[in-house]
Amino acid sequence: MTASRSASFEGAIEFAQDLIRIPSLPGEEGELTRRVVDEMESLGYDEVRTDELGSVVGVVRGGTGPRVMLSAHLDMVAEGDPAEWEYPPFGGVIADGCLHGRGAMDIKGPLALQTHVAAALRGQASGDIIVAHPVYEERGGWGMDHLTRPDGGLRPDLVIIGESTQGDIAIGHRGRAEIEIVGTGLAGHASAPDRARNALDLVSPILAGVADLAARQDSDEVLGPASVVATGVEAVPASLNVIPDRVTVTLDWRILPVDTEESLVARVEDALGPHLRRFDAEEGGERGAGVEVRMATQLQRAYTGVEEERRLLSPGFLMDPGHPIVTAAAGAVGRRTGTGPARVRPWVFATDGGWTCGVRGVPTIGFAPGEERYAHTNTERLDLDEARWGYSKYLDLVPAVQQAAGA
Repeated sequence: MTASRSASFEGAIEFAQDLIRIPSLPGEEGELTRRVVDEMESLGYDEVRTDELGSVVGVVRGGTGPRVMLSAHLDMVAEGDPAEWEYPPFGGVIADGCLHGRGAMDIKGPLALQTHVAAALRGQASGDIIVAHPVYEERGGWGMDHLTRPDGGLRPDLVIIGESTQGDIAIGHRGRAEIEIVGTGLAGHASAPDRARNALDLVSPILAGVADLAARQDSDEVLGPASVVATGVEAVPASLNVIPDRVTVTLDWRILPVDTEESLVARVEDALGPHLRRFDAEEGGERGAGVEVRMATQLQRAYTGVEEERRLLSPGFLMDPGHPIVTAAAGAVGRRTGTGPARVRPWVFATDGGWTCGVRGVPTIGFAPGEERYAHTNTERLDLDEARWGYSKYLDLVPAVQQAAGA
């Protein structure tokens, strides 16, 4: 299609301001998607579409070389109390040399940069540039899982994730799994506890087992140690004058790429076992034996109306620091201050790279301006000098990694 505007850094920042002004919680990305589609069409992308879940896919045709996919998710986390922000969370305000607001660096700023970079590289790329901005990244990555599904999904040769790296090259991260431990009892009126079996009695042995599990986590020399912690306890019925007959303890587990759903559940069961058997011996029953360990699930609904019960699991991944794509990327980007190749490191948080590389096996790296410490905070911002530098480096990065992938 014919372009009605030219790609530029200034245009990308104006686009980012528009995106920040459109709230887009998971499952509510529809208005934002329409704005992204409009931008791609105005920049003259050769193909623009949305998939069944509402993720956006644009293509700038190149030569016959490797296909690179640039990706930044559409959804955001909630803004919290607007009164706690220095600048309005949905204002898209530029002040003090920074772009402010929810999504400024996670991830609407980088999304805008990627969208303009692809158009700016028309006629210069050795292969197609696919720009895929998925939904639902913040709740486990349903959008990317669907975009790259084996039956009919995208097939890039390499992927660049636009999560902020402050100019470094990111090569992986731990994954995240949400585990539920469910104990049961017998409900009863709080005025007659002898007629009930309080499910909350099981919380103490469960937490003791979780503490044992947390103390013996494996570690990776690049990604660091896995970690697990209890983050929630929910009793049902919730009425405060009723003894609950069910309690659910939720675990947040930052996992390594080798971990699987089956191995995670088995390790929790093993850790709980001694404590629950001791509980049963002391209580003279078998309530501990009935405790269930399972992956947490959530019924997710895309703004297009599609629904799916999803396990809350974001896979991890790790690229070899010596992989040709990694070394080419580090050399192309360099350092914003000083000389030599860019620093190569993992992210602290999880990204859609767990799906593209950890599950699908597609070489994946990360690069974008922005400091990770501002993500999910009420001080979120994107330094504009760093963003300008990042935009210029993307113009070098994309051709360099395409060449490395085709070597």
